[in-house]
Amino acid sequence: MSVPKFAAVKQAESFHAELKRRIGAYFEETGKPTTGNATLFTKAALLTAGLVGLYIHLVFFTPPAIWAVLECILMGGVGAAIGFNVMHDGAHGSFSQHKWLNQAAAFSLNVMGGNSFMWNMKHNLIHHMYTNIDGVDDDIDVQPWMRLSATQKRYKLHRYQHYYFWFLYSMLYLAWITIMDYQKYFKGSIGTVPIKKMEMSDQLVFWGFKLLYAGLFVALPIYMVGFTSWIIGFLIFATVAGFSLSLVFQLAHTVEEAEFPIPHATTNKLEDEWAIHQIKTTANFATNNKVVTWLLGGLNFQVEHHLFPKISHVHYPALSKIIKQACQEFNVTYNEFPRMRYAIASHVAFLRQMGRAA
Repeated sequence: MSVPKFAAVKQAESFHAELKRRIGAYFEETGKPTTGNATLFTKAALLTAGLVGLYIHLVFFTPPAIWAVLECILMGGVGAAIGFNVMHDGAHGSFSQHKWLNQAAAFSLNVMGGNSFMWNMKHNLIHHMYTNIDGVDDDIDVQPWMRLSATQKRYKLHRYQHYYFWFLYSMLYLAWITIMDYQKYFKGSIGTVPIKKMEMSDQLVFWGFKLLYAGLFVALPIYMVGFTSWIIGFLIFATVAGFSLSLVFQLAHTVEEAEFPIPHATTNKLEDEWAIHQIKTTANFATNNKVVTWLLGGLNFQVEHHLFPKISHVHYPALSKIIKQACQEFNVTYNEFPRMRYAIASHVAFLRQMGRAA
């Protein structure tokens, strides 16, 4: 399908313009940069050191089995946390005021087996623009295994998707590094949307880091600890990382409260302007929980992130107050779960509904 168009609104009168004025005033009054700060850089250093330390200990010092299992579980969690806190801000250009540091943060994805070029296309350019629009947003296309929109075809197995989703989510990281990037590369598209032409430098980064990952996470560990120990440890690491990444992103958009707008059949236009569309299709959770916010890199503040992706997540708690106030004044529903478990319950209920609806 062709990409839809948002409702036309005079720029000066749009809800988005008002939000930008208020957020701009906040940064002008506080004198803070919109990018990360010392707290974020310290967290990034701690997480990176933790991942490197766990890798070295597992590969070169081979701890006893029980400790190795625990370290692989922890390594999966730390790997996901680097994705949430470091890579994600870097890919949006909000990690630092320095472009090279943003690129370095974004390239942590390449080291972990993904590809920053494909992520930019899939996440920054498609998902952030056309959130929850079936046929465009690749994040809700898990067919035929799952049904995440009422406009998608329902199969008999979907009746049980609220039971087996945890297994599929655990497979995300493995599928990402072994299948999904290569599908996008050779098809030249992400779902129905063509990717932009890859320059020679993009090609070298794609294949160079894929080889580096194979060496660091496959060949070297097998050489050091043997195939059996490697495959067990790697699968533990990969499933923990995959489930963590999947669940956090799904809680933001595939819950009962989130909408899945359908473009007009003739005009291909959407009912709302872009900013209102983002709020209607997104939900926050556990925003008062500082531990969750720290671990998830502020991705529990998804509303703020979708409206202002180029602002670092360290500012989201403050921005949320401004955006909530604006939503109240403009009569726009602000979706938020006070606890993470409530968001999980809503996600499971949503999966059950999508699996049984006609």
